[in-house]
Amino acid sequence: MRIEFRSAKCSDVACDMLAYPVFEDEPKNSPARKWLDKVTRGVCSSALASGEFKPELHHTCRIHRPVGLKAAGLFLIGAGKKAQFNLARLREIAGTAARSAHSSACKTLAFVRQSNLPSSESARVITEGAIYGDYESDTYKTRDKEGRPLEHFILVSEQSRRDKEADEAIRRGTIIGEATNFTRALVNEPSNILTPTQFVERAAAMADKAGLDLQVLEREDLEKMGMNTLLAVSRGSDEPPKLMILRIKGQEKRSKGPLYAFIGKGVTFDSGGISIKPSEKMEDMKADMAGASSVLGAMVALGQLQPRHRVMALIPAVENMPSGKATRPGDVVKSYLGKTVEIINTDAEGRLILADAIAYARTLGANHIVDVATLTGACVIALGMVNAGMLGTDERTMERLRKNTAITGEKLWQLPLDEEYRKAIRSEIADIKNVGNRSAGAITAAKFLQEFVEDTPWVHLDIAGMDLDHDGRPYACKGATGFGVRTLVQLLI
Repeated sequence: MRIEFRSAKCSDVACDMLAYPVFEDEPKNSPARKWLDKVTRGVCSSALASGEFKPELHHTCRIHRPVGLKAAGLFLIGAGKKAQFNLARLREIAGTAARSAHSSACKTLAFVRQSNLPSSESARVITEGAIYGDYESDTYKTRDKEGRPLEHFILVSEQSRRDKEADEAIRRGTIIGEATNFTRALVNEPSNILTPTQFVERAAAMADKAGLDLQVLEREDLEKMGMNTLLAVSRGSDEPPKLMILRIKGQEKRSKGPLYAFIGKGVTFDSGGISIKPSEKMEDMKADMAGASSVLGAMVALGQLQPRHRVMALIPAVENMPSGKATRPGDVVKSYLGKTVEIINTDAEGRLILADAIAYARTLGANHIVDVATLTGACVIALGMVNAGMLGTDERTMERLRKNTAITGEKLWQLPLDEEYRKAIRSEIADIKNVGNRSAGAITAAKFLQEFVEDTPWVHLDIAGMDLDHDGRPYACKGATGFGVRTLVQLLI
C-alpha cells in the first residue's frame, strides 16, 4: 500500500472513498457539520436526526456519490467524544477506515485528519492504523478471502503543508505498522510450521533487512552454560531449543547510558508437558510465543528507527511437549544463575525459560529489563481481555509505560508485588518452586521471575488474554493482535 500526505481541501481529492471522522458532541452549527450538510445535500443531518448514523466510536455510515466531492463515496466514522479523543483512538479510526475500504474493493482511500492533536504524531498513528487495518489473517485460505488490500492511502489535511516532517512521520508509522503486522503473522502461524528452528530463520531474514545482528545459542551451547531451566522445558520435544540474541548494528560502539534488554517468552507450542492441558482451546497455544514475537517485532522497528538508548533482545524459543524424555513434576534443576528450582507443574514453563534468559541478559550488561510473556491464565481471570498485567521494580519505567497507553492503545494495569507473595513459591527441597497455589497466580509468577532479576530494574508484562482476538474489531481482523510492539517501541522513541 502506498501512503502519502496531501495538503488539500478534502472536497478536491479524487478517490474511491473519503473517510471523514465525526465527533459525537460536534455542534450542529460547527464548520464540520455545515460542510457535511453541504456536500451531502442534507443527507448527513437526516441520518444523524433519524439515528441511522450515530457518531459513537467506530460507528459508520456510507454515502454514495456525494454531490460536493470528487470522491466516489463519503465514509463517515464515529470518533466518539472530543474530550476522550487521543492518538490511540485516531489510530483505531484509521484502521476502521482501512478495513471498510478493504471489504468494499476500494483501491484508493483518502482519510481526513479531523483533530487538534499534534500533526506529526497524528500522521504517524494514522499510518500505523491504516497498515494495521489492512492486514488479514488468511494466509492459508485458498478461497473466500476477505476482499483485496488497499493500493493507495492518502492522508488529507487542510491545516498542514506537506513537508519533511510529514514524510518522516509516515515513514516511522510505516515501519511500526509493518513490524506489528510481521508480529501478528508470526503469532498466527500454526505450530507445525513455526517451530523454534523456523522462528530463528524468520528472525534471521528480518534481521538482515532491519539492521540487526542476530546470535543464536544452540542446545549444546545452552548445556555448556548451564541453562537448565530453559532446557527442562524443551526436553520432551524433538524440536531443539534456541536462544536468540538481537542487537542493533553499530550500537555496541556506545558504552554510555542505559542498556535495555527486551525478553520475550517463545514457546512455539505449549501442550503443558506432563502436566498436560485440557484439549479445549489447546489450539490457541500456538500463540504462546506472542511475547517473543512482539519483542522481535519491536527490534525490527527499532533497528530502522535507531533509538537513542541502547537495546538488545533475548528470545528463548522452545516447544513444550510430553514424552518419555520430558521433565516430570517434582524434578529439581539448577538454573543458569545457580538457584535451584523444584518444578511442581510443567505447564508453568514460560517462567522457566525466562528465568535463564533474564539472568543471562544481566551478564551481558543489561541494566533495565522488560519481559513480555503470555505467562498466566490467572492474569486473564484478573484483568480479562482489556488490560495486560504490569508488575516490576522499575517504577519510573512503569510510569512511562502507563502514560504511553494513550498513544499506543495497549492498555496496562499494574498489579502489586509485595514480598509476602514470595511465601507461595518457597520449596522444601530447593531454593524455590515454579508455582504456588491458585491464589494470586499472576503475581506469584512474577515473584518467581524476580528471583532471577535480583536488583536490576525490571518490568514484567503479562499479555495473556491480549495476544489473540477471537471476535475481531472494526479496525482489526480476528487473530493475533501484535500486542506489545507499540509499547516497547514507544518506550524507547
